[in-house]
Amino acid sequence: AIAELIAGMKKPTVSLVLGGGHSIGIPLAVSAKKCLIVPTASMTVHPVRMTGLVVGAPQTYQYFQRIQEQIVDFVTANSRITKEKFLEFMMATDEIATDVGTVVYGRQAVACGLMDRLGSLSDALECLHRQIAQRKKRAQAK
Repeated sequence: AIAELIAGMKKPTVSLVLGGGHSIGIPLAVSAKKCLIVPTASMTVHPVRMTGLVVGAPQTYQYFQRIQEQIVDFVTANSRITKEKFLEFMMATDEIATDVGTVVYGRQAVACGLMDRLGSLSDALECLHRQIAQRKKRAQAK
């Protein structure tokens, strides 16, 4: 829900991934108008999962599948990564020990289109100020 709010904002937005982005952090990271990541940051892409008691009925698995489709659709609509590549990362079985998914680091996240570019805090602030200036310029032209 927060990622949808950010993606729908008309105000300038920039995200910066530092450290590790995991699970729902990926939709949050790609929801901004410009998305930066530091080279050493990681993003863990994995399928929807749940711990604890789960009703083992076909409807439960269908529900998880629908949630996962919504997440994949959001991430691919708000970044340049293809659905196929994102699903490949999500379902990899040889990347994470005893689990499913992939850890993608800064340069790889940019190369595959998940994030827009590498950058630091100063780059993110510069990008945000540039968006603000462009917005003001458009408003003055009207």
